[in-house]
Amino acid sequence: MAEAKILDTYNYKSEGIPVVITVSRSSSDFVPLYDMKIPGISEATKIMLETKLKADLMSRIEIDIMDILDPKKAEFLKEKFYEVSRSILQANFPSLTKDKEDILATYLVQHTLGLGPLEVILSDEMLEEMVLNGATEPVWVYHKKFGWCKTNVKIKDEETILNYSSLIARKIGRQINILNPLLDAHISTGDRVNSTLFPISSMGNTITIRKFAKNPWTVSNIIANGTSSPEIMALIWLSMQHELSLLVSGGTGSGKTSFLNAIAGFIPANQRVISIEDTRELTLPKFLQWVPLVTREANPEGKGEISMLDLLVNSLRMRPDRIIVGEVRRQREAEILFEAMHTGHSVYATLHADDANQTISRLTTPPINLPKEVLDALAGVVVQLRHRRFNIRRTFEFAEVLKMGELNTVYRWDSKKDSINKIGDMTRIPDILELYAGLSPKEISQDLKEKVTVLNWMVASKFFDVDQVGLLVSSYYDDPDRVLAAASKNTKWDFGS
Repeated sequence: MAEAKILDTYNYKSEGIPVVITVSRSSSDFVPLYDMKIPGISEATKIMLETKLKADLMSRIEIDIMDILDPKKAEFLKEKFYEVSRSILQANFPSLTKDKEDILATYLVQHTLGLGPLEVILSDEMLEEMVLNGATEPVWVYHKKFGWCKTNVKIKDEETILNYSSLIARKIGRQINILNPLLDAHISTGDRVNSTLFPISSMGNTITIRKFAKNPWTVSNIIANGTSSPEIMALIWLSMQHELSLLVSGGTGSGKTSFLNAIAGFIPANQRVISIEDTRELTLPKFLQWVPLVTREANPEGKGEISMLDLLVNSLRMRPDRIIVGEVRRQREAEILFEAMHTGHSVYATLHADDANQTISRLTTPPINLPKEVLDALAGVVVQLRHRRFNIRRTFEFAEVLKMGELNTVYRWDSKKDSINKIGDMTRIPDILELYAGLSPKEISQDLKEKVTVLNWMVASKFFDVDQVGLLVSSYYDDPDRVLAAASKNTKWDFGS
């Protein structure tokens, strides 16, 4: 048997349960192994908790389905389960310490009210996605550092996966069964869940959970991990400071929404922000005047749908200074979006396209089919790339949008050197800034250099928190000399001041 090379080992807690993760790679396998262990709970104890004690717990508490559906009552129900779990554990393990009792009680509740071993995995902040492809395969996870990994966790049978899907559906007032074998929804934690049932998925029942980022990317993260460069982020910062509209495009999984979330930190604190998404993924600094709107699917009778278009039209009546749209897919959405740009709103959105030219092509051909004349409302296109072979994400291009949708590419990623290089000079953005902000080319150049200094300082100081970044940006707008002085001298910043 080939010896496995350990790639990483780390710890975290899942509702108080200590968890040890080891990621390793064997020469006989093509993907890493994600090994999850809970120290201090033996296999014999796990079996007892998941069978005898779980059955005992279920027999002692009567569950009303409405208690599960109501978030407030669900929390009360969970506390009730904890209370009874502790009573059962004290009867079966009288010599347990308080800490050990808490851990076992949490484990028991997770396997009774929750998704069992999946709950522990979902607590790992290093994961972006978790998937079940049926009971014949182990659970798979998408790791931020190592990409797709097999885990050491297997679900015992297809019925258990169905039960997990049904539990998720019930909590959001939906159902999944043979007549309705597909479920696509987001749950109270913000995670997005997709489930399919056999025989629609012929290899077995599936669950795909895309985790909501509780600690979202910020511009500091993006620069620190090499996804983008300080120069590009400074240019985006300058553009957003002066209310120029931008599109973030890229392929599936390229990090478009994460990038959009990060650059939203450049929005001034004295402006009203409306965001529109199918699923809540954005997290903006908490001190912003931010109203997040989310679409809603129709109920089983086909009523109650709230579409992206509905929200987009409504947002224009909410006096927004900035509008952020999760993804543009349809013609009418794009028309309203560009109409908003032409009427003085700053708009930021994502679009599926692999490069800047394809972005313009998608906008101007069916099904979106916008006239090229309207595209000059857009200042620039940022293209994100996911390189699957090397498991990296990069800013592939930054291009200005000229008249009639023509492009001027300013920055592009070099795949051979893994570097983002300047390949052209800006033309349109400086003209706009000179016309509307009175900035000369020399002043624009100086401003960009200052922003690069501030961004590099933020990275060096490890200011990665979304609120920290937002506070520094707003402080810069309020007193740029103070922030620049701190950045130039590499001094500590007091976030309480």
